[in-house]
Amino acid sequence: MESKPGILAALIEPGSSAAPGYGRRTPRDRVVDVACVVLALLIGLPVVGDRQPEPRFGQLPLWLSLPLCVAGALALLLRRRWPAGLALVMIVGSTAVPSLGGAGGLALFSVSVHRRPAVSLSIGAVAMASCMIQFWIYPIADAPNAYPIAVALTALACLALVAWGIVVRTRRQLMVSLSERAVRAERERIARDMHDALGHRLSLLSVHAGALEFRPDMPPEELARAAGVIRVSARESVEDLREIVGVLRSGDDGPRRGIAKLIAESRAAGMVIELVTSVEPAAVTDLTAYRIVQEGLTNARKHAPRQPVRLTLSGTPGAELAIELVNRVESGSGGPGSRVGLVGLAERVSPAGGRIEYGTADGEFRLAAWLPWRVLR
Repeated sequence: MESKPGILAALIEPGSSAAPGYGRRTPRDRVVDVACVVLALLIGLPVVGDRQPEPRFGQLPLWLSLPLCVAGALALLLRRRWPAGLALVMIVGSTAVPSLGGAGGLALFSVSVHRRPAVSLSIGAVAMASCMIQFWIYPIADAPNAYPIAVALTALACLALVAWGIVVRTRRQLMVSLSERAVRAERERIARDMHDALGHRLSLLSVHAGALEFRPDMPPEELARAAGVIRVSARESVEDLREIVGVLRSGDDGPRRGIAKLIAESRAAGMVIELVTSVEPAAVTDLTAYRIVQEGLTNARKHAPRQPVRLTLSGTPGAELAIELVNRVESGSGGPGSRVGLVGLAERVSPAGGRIEYGTADGEFRLAAWLPWRVLR
């Protein structure tokens, strides 16, 4: 079930339906809506009524100015649906009706949040031109230089509102981008796990199924052993899939794996593995080390099934673990085909502070990796 945020968290969680990346309204949006209406009224109501000095074309009657002020404030409730149109109406209207100035400023900020900067800057320029006309029609004082000072201060306020809105928009886009990047990284991790776990099991199934296909006359004992390996591999494939799904649900790193069992399974499938080690394989239970050995054995079984594999494990606790797999390249094979698994290994090893090398030289394919020993704790 989807968890719901607490009251305080809900009041600070953005969720505008018109903002980039947000598809719902939250309690915070409703609180902001009410605050915008109240703020527009607090700014606009003092302007309603008589003005000194006298406007150039006479005073607006109270019965007209007051309803327009209230209507402009209430219109801010629509700023998410039509931000640009509402801002233009409020700004142009404030030229003749000064009580709409507060609503126009808030609408300008809203359009900066919900639309791209080119749109908000254009409407900001309209707001500056509007204030120049408004202060000519409605002088604020008879003092010298009052007009240029008023225009300059209002223009700075418009620029500040636009800049603030662009910052809010950019921050929201950044949060959405980080969220999408996290989702994409998680999908890639799932794909790597599926490739590593199931690729090994399915290659074992392919080897034994191929033996049954090309040797239908094999002795009953060998037939039973091959069928048993197929059954066990199929069951363990399901278990691997269940473990991957369990890791996704629990969020931990998954169960620790043993390289010794992996070697035994591959030898049972007919692979010849020469083990050179100064480290007890059963003690190496790190998932990254397990995946490296698993990928190396799977690639050797797929692309050089008749060649022996030399597996070298060495290292010292507190230092690093070195893993190397070498096998001869069979005729017609240049090493692992798509190299998707090898790229996935590099993406595993690098964040852990290790390094990896792979390639073909002198007729041999070599996969080597070095992992910090702390990874194995």
